[in-house]
Amino acid sequence: MMRLILVVLILQIFLLGGCTWVKLTEGGATVRQATEADIANCQKVGVVSAHTKDQVVVNRSDNKVREELLVLARNEAARLDGDTIVAMAPPREGQQDFTAYKCR
Repeated sequence: MMRLILVVLILQIFLLGGCTWVKLTEGGATVRQATEADIANCQKVGVVSAHTKDQVVVNRSDNKVREELLVLARNEAARLDGDTIVAMAPPREGQQDFTAYKCR
């Protein structure tokens, strides 16, 4: 019985490690990710710091963490009335900063 409980617990941990916790808002869906070269005619509206868990007992997938950071940044940029974000640096330990711009 104890072995069954342990197996179920381990399976739940692995399944949760692949889950995406953050949902894209309607406003966030209008924000695109760009590069420095794409924002020459844009107005900076602020800096967005995105944070998410990179571990839930075990390390989460780098792709899932990056995806969540991007969604969080897009959602926050929309709140700042931005429509474009540019990553300031690569993600590190579940954190990443973006600059938000108004380009349209």
